[in-house]
Amino acid sequence: MRRTVGLGLRREFLADVLTQAPDVGFWELAPENWFPRGAQAQRTLDRVREQAPLTSHGLSLSIGSPDPIDVNFVKEVKRFLDRFDIEIYSEHLSYCSANGHLYDLLPLPFTAEAASYVAQRVRQVQDIIERPLVLENVSYYANFGGELTEQEFICQVLEQADCRLLLDVNNVFVNSVNHGYDAHEFIQSMPSERIVYGHVAGHSEEYDDLFVDTHGADVKQEVWQLLTFAYQCHGVFPTVLERDFNIPPLPQLLHEASSVVACQTTYEQQQRVEVVSTDPA
Repeated sequence: MRRTVGLGLRREFLADVLTQAPDVGFWELAPENWFPRGAQAQRTLDRVREQAPLTSHGLSLSIGSPDPIDVNFVKEVKRFLDRFDIEIYSEHLSYCSANGHLYDLLPLPFTAEAASYVAQRVRQVQDIIERPLVLENVSYYANFGGELTEQEFICQVLEQADCRLLLDVNNVFVNSVNHGYDAHEFIQSMPSERIVYGHVAGHSEEYDDLFVDTHGADVKQEVWQLLTFAYQCHGVFPTVLERDFNIPPLPQLLHEASSVVACQTTYEQQQRVEVVSTDPA
C-alpha cells in the first residue's frame, strides 16, 4: 500500500500490527491516549514506528473553548511529538470544554469574531509545539447561524493563524446532507496549499436528512467518489481511513483502505488521459 494511505492505530489490532507489520503508509494516533501510559507504551510505539511513521490526531485541545488554553497539556503534547519524531499534530476545529470537559466535539459560531478568537489560540499553541497546527473540519448537528459560511469561517481561521487543514471528506458529505449545501463546492473552496492530509470514514444514516459521522461502518460509495473529486481539486494528499467502532479484523480494514489507493489511482489515470489529450503530437 502506498505511503500516502494511513490507518488509525487501535488497541483492538495492536498485537497484529506488532507481529504482522502490515503494509500501511503511516499510523495515526491520539497523543493523550498514549503519553499517560508510561515506558511500556513508549516501547510499543517505538516498535510500531520501525514499521511506518506516526502522525497524531488529538481529541482534547478544545481550540474553540472559552476556557484558557491548557498550556501544560500542550507542553506534554510537544514532548510526545518530539519523543516519537512526529511532524504533524492535528486537532478539531471545535471545542470540547467549558468550565469542565464536555466529552463531545461541539461546533463554533461561524462569525468573524469567533474566527479571530480561534486564530489567536492557534498561534499560541503553535508557539509551544513549534509546528503548524493542523485543524480538521468537523461534522456538526446544530447550526447556530452566523455572518459567515462554514467555508468562509474555516478559511479565515487558516489564514489568520497561518495554520494547516486536515480535510475530512466524510464530514463534508455528512454536513452537506444535514445542512443542505453542495459538498463538491465545499471541497473546491478549500485552499489546496494548506491541506496536509485527509480523513475518510463511514457514517450512519439515521433519517434522509440526518447522517451521523460514527466512524463505525464501511465508507459509502458517495464518499469514495467525493474523495476522488478532492484529489482532482487539490492533488493527492495523504489520507487516513478512520474506524473507531465496530472495528473489523485488520486484514478486512486493510482491504477497505486499499480503496483509498483506488481513488488515488483513478485521479492519476485521469491526469494521464488529460495530458495525452492535450499533447499536440
